[in-house]
Amino acid sequence: MTTKKKDITPLRISHLRGPNIWTYRPVIEVWLDIGEFEQLPSNKLPGLYERLTARLPGLLQHRCGVGEIGGFLERLKEGTWVGHVLEHVVLELQSMAGMRTGFGQTRSTCVEGVYKMAFRTRQEQVGRAALTMGRDLLMALIEDQAYDFDAELEKLCDMVDSLCLGPSTAHIVDAATDRNIPSIRLTEGNLVQLGHGASQRRIWTAETDRTSAIAESIASDKDMTKSLLKACGVPVPEGSLVRSAEEAWEEAQDIGLPVVIKPYDGNHGRGVTLNLMTQEDVIAAYDIAAHQGDSKSVIVERYIVGDEHRLLVVGNKMVAAAKGESLWVVGDGKSTVKELVEQQINTDPRRGETEEFPLGLVKPDQSAEIILDLKRQGMTSDSIPAAEQKVLIQPNGNVAIDVTDEVHPENARLVALATRIIGLDIAGIDLVCEDISRPLQEQGGAIIEVNASPGLLSHLKPAVGTPRDIGGAIIEHLFGTEDNGRMPIIGIAGSKGTSLIARLVGSMLSMEGHYSGVACADGLYLDLRQVVKTDCTAWNAGQRLLLNRNVQAAVFETNAKRILSDGLAYDKCTIGVVTDLEGHGELTDFYITEAEQMFKVMRTQIDVVLPHGCAVINAAISEADSLAELSDGEVIFYGTSTHNAAICKHLQLGKRAVFLRDDDIILATGNDEQKLLALSALKASKAEQPETIMAAVAAAWALNVSPDIIAAALRNFDSNPPKKHY
Repeated sequence: MTTKKKDITPLRISHLRGPNIWTYRPVIEVWLDIGEFEQLPSNKLPGLYERLTARLPGLLQHRCGVGEIGGFLERLKEGTWVGHVLEHVVLELQSMAGMRTGFGQTRSTCVEGVYKMAFRTRQEQVGRAALTMGRDLLMALIEDQAYDFDAELEKLCDMVDSLCLGPSTAHIVDAATDRNIPSIRLTEGNLVQLGHGASQRRIWTAETDRTSAIAESIASDKDMTKSLLKACGVPVPEGSLVRSAEEAWEEAQDIGLPVVIKPYDGNHGRGVTLNLMTQEDVIAAYDIAAHQGDSKSVIVERYIVGDEHRLLVVGNKMVAAAKGESLWVVGDGKSTVKELVEQQINTDPRRGETEEFPLGLVKPDQSAEIILDLKRQGMTSDSIPAAEQKVLIQPNGNVAIDVTDEVHPENARLVALATRIIGLDIAGIDLVCEDISRPLQEQGGAIIEVNASPGLLSHLKPAVGTPRDIGGAIIEHLFGTEDNGRMPIIGIAGSKGTSLIARLVGSMLSMEGHYSGVACADGLYLDLRQVVKTDCTAWNAGQRLLLNRNVQAAVFETNAKRILSDGLAYDKCTIGVVTDLEGHGELTDFYITEAEQMFKVMRTQIDVVLPHGCAVINAAISEADSLAELSDGEVIFYGTSTHNAAICKHLQLGKRAVFLRDDDIILATGNDEQKLLALSALKASKAEQPETIMAAVAAAWALNVSPDIIAAALRNFDSNPPKKHY
């Protein structure tokens, strides 16, 4: 016999990427052997409560099964097992690293000291790293040993920054989730699919699959942008394109000082220098702009008095506006400009180097624009200003003050017009004016730049003012008010005839005119063509249907083992079919040892049925009524006997059922019945599987496929998989 020891040993770690026996969302499932800790709950581990709460004070917010703040700490004090403690430690570490999650569960198995723990994670690698860190931290706290917590947490934070969706993209995805629109991350970056199959859209932060490449090219060409806007009556500053410092000075004199110089092909205000009054400053600013852009061409234009504003347009509507401010420091007679910036500007908690901060850090010795502005004041970053002397650090930028509610309707109309002129669907319009609440024309304001793929953070997390629901506006732009990006999905779970059911339903959908996809044990089918011959019930195979823009309806076969090892390939389904609860004897590797445990596994298929969808359940299952109660949508029972108790009760309630009476397939709603066709009219191979036929008919009927098409598909379907591989 193996000697137990005081340790927490992971026996198996799995990433369940779809709905599973724990929850609707992806989780990491861990099988833990807690050894001697089985006899040592938390209240018997001296000092653990004090050390754990001191290191992770956020555990106070964990409600646990008690259902209120402090619930977990109450359990910790009373005594709970270390597997449960580890669950909460891992969740808290993910939150501290910037990836908030809330779901976790830990359950015992049939083996003493072995537990199954599941916790929600938004990124698998981060979740696994948090598990490792959590286990090491917990053991160190139990044994009262040193642990370099800060260093390990910093590593976890770095993983979140590099591997998780950026905050802007995550905000859009969250807005989609609020609308019940599914999402699939397509790359390790911020390219995300919203919706499934033919109903999908794609985003790349503030770009969408409606964003024109031509419009992006125009927006990056500042001279062309100004010409197009001016031709359509949009106010823009007077200016010209130049290719040398000498030309820049000549143009500045022609326009009239002061002027602005910026790159011809720049973006987001980089390389822009304002309020230039002398030849020396113009030449220096030309060099900055020329080195910032991809070409040596530079734009010189009239300087407009006022504050910089960024107005965000989504579709044909202005949805947010932010205002910039100048940055100054005040001397103390002892500190350098660089030190003053660190003391008075970079200490602002709104500033940082990652995307989560609305304002960036200011580096006066590294920014060419700041270096030039300091030079114009007779200073460098190492100069020491006199006490109370004000020094201008940045005259522009720092656009993070929300002014959405102050924008004059005429200005909102102008920026929407500018966006349409360039051809963008989402744009950040930079303009300068003294008062955004007055029309631009009456105060000499102008639009100075149109940006494709605009930054969103200044509107999502303004330094001052109200955050705006940019994600909601983008989702509304892509999907309208009624569309949820979903196509009909039919999930078939069980061990009896599920492959044939899947292919039959796919055939019925194709006959009705849908481009159907089927992922089953017989292979992968696209519009009735077998494109893969091997078993395609795995999660990865199912994803192929969800990503395929041709697919208008998809059918997925699954079984208990796939649910336990992968989860479902989709988040929700229109139709969920359960054929049986058999097969527990093949699942001992998952600690499934009793037939009663199969209910919890197979209910997963019913749990994901959409409210407008339907659960299709074999009435011969003894727990059929209990499964039916779990469906958020309608329920159709099917069976081979007209005398089945579940079917009779269902029909008495005026609900739908499919069954055999003598040799006839009957579609019944309450007392109303419709004969579909005789079972004997089908080929022998199908007629010998009446339960399978009933399941397929019920699933298609639940999808509102017409009875005539269902009958025709049954007559014409060839149950033998095609030999040819396309």
